[in-house]
Amino acid sequence: MPDWKQIASLIDFCAAYYTTQLVRCAAFSLVLVGLVMLIRKLFFSEWTFLRGTLWALFLIIPFLGKLKLFYETEAVRKVTGWLTAGTMSCLWADRIYMAGILVAAICIFGKRLRLRRNVAGMEKVMFGSARIRVTDMNITPFTVGLLKPKIVLPKVMADSYSVEELKAIVQHEQTHIRLGHLWFGFAWDILRCILWINPFLTIFQKAFRADMEDICDRVCIQNSGGAAHEYGMVLLKSLKLLRSGMENIPPAATYVGEKDFADMKRRVEEIAGFRPYRKKLCVCMVSVAFLMIAAMLLAVHTHSYARCNKDENILVYEYDSEGNAGILDYGSSIHQMISYDASFVYVDREAFEDYLDKNNAAGDIFIVFGDFYKLPGFSSGGQSCLYEAGSDAGVVQIPYQRRTDDWMAALFKIL
Repeated sequence: MPDWKQIASLIDFCAAYYTTQLVRCAAFSLVLVGLVMLIRKLFFSEWTFLRGTLWALFLIIPFLGKLKLFYETEAVRKVTGWLTAGTMSCLWADRIYMAGILVAAICIFGKRLRLRRNVAGMEKVMFGSARIRVTDMNITPFTVGLLKPKIVLPKVMADSYSVEELKAIVQHEQTHIRLGHLWFGFAWDILRCILWINPFLTIFQKAFRADMEDICDRVCIQNSGGAAHEYGMVLLKSLKLLRSGMENIPPAATYVGEKDFADMKRRVEEIAGFRPYRKKLCVCMVSVAFLMIAAMLLAVHTHSYARCNKDENILVYEYDSEGNAGILDYGSSIHQMISYDASFVYVDREAFEDYLDKNNAAGDIFIVFGDFYKLPGFSSGGQSCLYEAGSDAGVVQIPYQRRTDDWMAALFKIL
């Protein structure tokens, strides 16, 4: 039979461990959202590709929760110490946070799954070399799916548009696929789930998707070789044709297009201001940006705690007559009195018993050592032994059995 208490303890540990990290990441994301919105408005309003590249900074956010500065930088520790203490001690808050992730995932990815099921039942037609799904719903074109993307067009558009107009629409969706925008949208939804307490990730996803649309429009216009106004006229025709049914757009459609006139107006104005760009320069600029992000990720990894860290501390626990445990000490003074090797724990009897007397220790004394930790405060039980007073030896040797089959400790290491 499984030890349900151990399993419950493991679940609580995981909830506290991951909530501590993710709440810190959410705090960083609050600052970054404001910074990105400010920069894209003040400095990059005319630089479409740079505006879009700014959002890649959010790739760093999920990895910031284990930074050493939360524990080793005094100023940061003073500001965030209450947050760390709260997530480590309030199990109900940790459970609520984990439940929030589950609810957000069901809501966000449930819509994606329902949309995929709807698309799977749509009529398939070939347009050139592309297989298109056609629907009777009065919606704007969109693409769904990651590994096998599917382009969906409304039947009214397929019947009303010329071949060249349909080619421009299909090219737009294929450009989204080629530029990886579907994966970016998927990553953004994951971020919204794990950092659900930051509502601005949902509020400003419209700006994120707008920047992806603007990038796609510019690439399509440049690659088509046609005039920007011709491309804009196709969008305006779409607005006129589908305006009456905009409220029926599936809420989970990926890059489903603008839902109101103001958004379409903004997009057409962007297209009207189109100027040809140098592809090599843009590729170099985006490459440099992603190299910088990779360097930042490396720096974060270097200055973060590893998945499993050796704990050099030796802890002394006192168990009272009712079985309640309390830590007496784990400081440097303990290392002066206690040491250990692979088979024995060595205790300076006189110094240690004097230490116990000063701390009024009257219960059973256990020495815990050889531990590892995930983050300071999140550690496994390590090895332990019972100290029994009454020996005459100057240095007491206490044999212990090293644990080799503790599945919880093994699981802690890989979490």
